[in-house]
Amino acid sequence: MAVLNYGNYEGLAVFIYDMDGNSLRNTIVKTHNKAENQIIVSSMPCELRENDTCKLLIITSPAPCEYQGKIKKASGHLYIALFKGKEKESRSAERFKVTATATIDFLMCDGQPQPLHTPVTVQLINVCTGGVRFRAPYFSLSSGDVFRLNMNISNSSKTLVARVMNHMDVDRVHSDYGCKFVG
Repeated sequence: MAVLNYGNYEGLAVFIYDMDGNSLRNTIVKTHNKAENQIIVSSMPCELRENDTCKLLIITSPAPCEYQGKIKKASGHLYIALFKGKEKESRSAERFKVTATATIDFLMCDGQPQPLHTPVTVQLINVCTGGVRFRAPYFSLSSGDVFRLNMNISNSSKTLVARVMNHMDVDRVHSDYGCKFVG
């Protein structure tokens, strides 16, 4: 599995999980040392200590990056050494549980963005390197729809484009949507 280097991760939202997949913290990448592939985050989870291993999901475009990292200490500061990443979606890609909202404000028609009269707020359920699952008001989208998803997590905004691959009605007012990132 190749470690990814899409660019500079500074200022991007990052979800930090323990190795069992339990969410520890949503925060921002303060510093990214690309040469050493290390990051410093604005708020390190108190559960993590030097030499602990964790999982990370960094919200990049056109799709998030998944890493494993090891907590290191230098000059009195904790940082995360990124050592393993996933580049592309497969059905075995790990789904990271996410508790956050996002908005859909444009549908794509013939490659052109068409604004919605009223943006749709969705509740994110999980995110992986290739897609997202979310809950939205009943019948917001149909299979095959391509849309723009705006994620604002820990004061970091990222816009991603996705296609609805499947949907399932949850109750009379909500549906869950499985979507693949398209770039």
